[in-house]
Amino acid sequence: MTDREDCTDPGGVPFAELDPALLRAQRTSLKWTRYPADVLPLFVAEMDFTVAPVVQQALIDRVLASDTGYLDGPGPLAPAFADFARDRWGWEVPHDRVHLATDVATGIVEALRLFRPEGGRIALPTPAYPSFFEMLDEVPFEVVEIPLVSTGTAPAEGSESPEVRLDLATIERLFASDPGIDAFLLCSPHNPHGLIHSAEELAELARLAAQYDVFVVSDEIHAPLTHVGQTFTPFAPLAAAAGALSVTTTSASKGWNLAGTKCSVIVAADERANETLRRLPPEVACRSSILGLHASVAAFVDGRDWLDRAIAQFEANDRLLAQLVRDRLPGVRRTRPRAGYLAWLDFRDAGLGDDPSRRILFDARVALNNGASFGEGGSGHARLNLACAPDTIREAVDRIARILPATAPKKAI
Repeated sequence: MTDREDCTDPGGVPFAELDPALLRAQRTSLKWTRYPADVLPLFVAEMDFTVAPVVQQALIDRVLASDTGYLDGPGPLAPAFADFARDRWGWEVPHDRVHLATDVATGIVEALRLFRPEGGRIALPTPAYPSFFEMLDEVPFEVVEIPLVSTGTAPAEGSESPEVRLDLATIERLFASDPGIDAFLLCSPHNPHGLIHSAEELAELARLAAQYDVFVVSDEIHAPLTHVGQTFTPFAPLAAAAGALSVTTTSASKGWNLAGTKCSVIVAADERANETLRRLPPEVACRSSILGLHASVAAFVDGRDWLDRAIAQFEANDRLLAQLVRDRLPGVRRTRPRAGYLAWLDFRDAGLGDDPSRRILFDARVALNNGASFGEGGSGHARLNLACAPDTIREAVDRIARILPATAPKKAI
């Protein structure tokens, strides 16, 4: 499938109906209200695609039944998630190890409060999702950034960035230091790179965490969006095998565009972790949305075909972006994602300064995420959302191309 062969989103809605001018008149999330009407919003991780019909119907059914009350546990979400995890990743999840939380941010914060109530030092591979820094302000931890390292592998093409991986040598050194590391926040797949950590890397991280008594929270919210031909490895089974204390936080919200429905799960890696999760305050489940729960059940059980079509479109959009970057954006490099719908762009040789997103917003009227907000290693970069109609990507690149300095390196002919 190319972006020209399929002219509809995963739910069959024509791309013409996903014109940003039309969506701005229909939708009220911050994606469409934060910036003036002339700005193309490609920053926040929300899809332009319509919600899967099976999820829409699940929400309608709950409202028609006046089923809008409070929750005290995951109920049908536990088997729905467990079946999805088994079928997609080979992860056997006992239903009683699945706990409910409002969203993944809540799951991370509440898990840290339970497992490391005294706080300490938490390690975070960077550049990473900016909201990690904001949510960690809620707990008594010092954030220790561990930048991803280049593999030295030559990119497939001149406009593609070299691959990066977890810096396991530095992770081990910091785990063994005095003071050491009390907790580790793993983003898997990694945002913003769309990086999938290998099973070998994750097994070594689990071994080190067990050896040095480091509690690992694995945020796996982008895992359902693993691209075709890639293998995602859940961290929990490896943690359990190594004897590492760990929980996984995840949700249907990124895979099926359900962020505002406010429902996620915290999954214990083993029974030792589960004993602690049973002490979660009742409010953690109660503050979750019953609509989000039923939307998530519908997504995990009946929304798999929609998800597969969405992934195919993200891959097509990434191929389109790769061509456009190569042909229209001299000096810009793109990281090829292996999961998700976020593109990480390196503008350091494009002549737009340390904060290219600011120049792009004010001069090109395209809203991207500022790479510096992702922590160490992010300066000079920007993140772009690919979950939109192909013509939206073309328009964004056209606008950016018009503001690049004439001194930027030119594409070889």
